[in-house]
Amino acid sequence: MAMATFTVRDLSEETRNQLKRRAKLHGRSLQAEVRQILQNALRPAPGLGTSLVAIGGRFGGVETKWPRSKSAVRPAEFE
Repeated sequence: MAMATFTVRDLSEETRNQLKRRAKLHGRSLQAEVRQILQNALRPAPGLGTSLVAIGGRFGGVETKWPRSKSAVRPAEFE
């Protein structure tokens, strides 16, 4: 896969310095930090269920009182 080159013009010195500080904090080069920022910005947002599982996981998970159904989920039917 060919890699593209991307040039940002008229970037303020302050923004460049902030990027450099952030890159150093994360142990990356300036280019690697900018790549990571762009990749994170373009990554699809997780679905609601995924987000809820992540939140529950931070608190040790959630146990329910009812058993999980073992039957297959049927798709919704619309008329």
